[in-house]
Amino acid sequence: MEHARSFVAALPADVSTVVDLGSGAGIPGLVIALDRPTVSVTLVDRRAKRTDELARAVQTLGWHPRVRVVCADTATLVDDPTWAKSFDAAVARGFGPPLDTLTTAARLVRRGGWVVVSEPPRDPSTRSSPGTRWDHLELSTQGVSAPERCGAVVRFHVER
Repeated sequence: MEHARSFVAALPADVSTVVDLGSGAGIPGLVIALDRPTVSVTLVDRRAKRTDELARAVQTLGWHPRVRVVCADTATLVDDPTWAKSFDAAVARGFGPPLDTLTTAARLVRRGGWVVVSEPPRDPSTRSSPGTRWDHLELSTQGVSAPERCGAVVRFHVER
């Protein structure tokens, strides 16, 4: 739960729509919905079994229609004008290589929005300022800012 709350803390106060990519069991999306009741959350997973369970949980919690569940592959959503650039923020624990996760998320977020991605724990044995897994990646072509570490997650500002 603490890790999921890192996502909540990384979301700026003016965020009103969030998509949780590769939701699985609903973390962090359901925690965002719990902690930020004014935010509309869309939980996306490609596995029908997972989305069926999530839909039942959302119904039981009484959060429908503020929280919606979508069974789809994120690769199909980014090319659909209904979804592309339609959210204030995207969150993901990581459903593939970091650059793939970032690229997909950024395509679903409007200009000026945010992408928040889970980050592996820092290595406490490193004395100097440790780098991140994003340091060696060419991020300028992704249309996002440099990563900003926010506890257990990194946050990117979508610039285009």
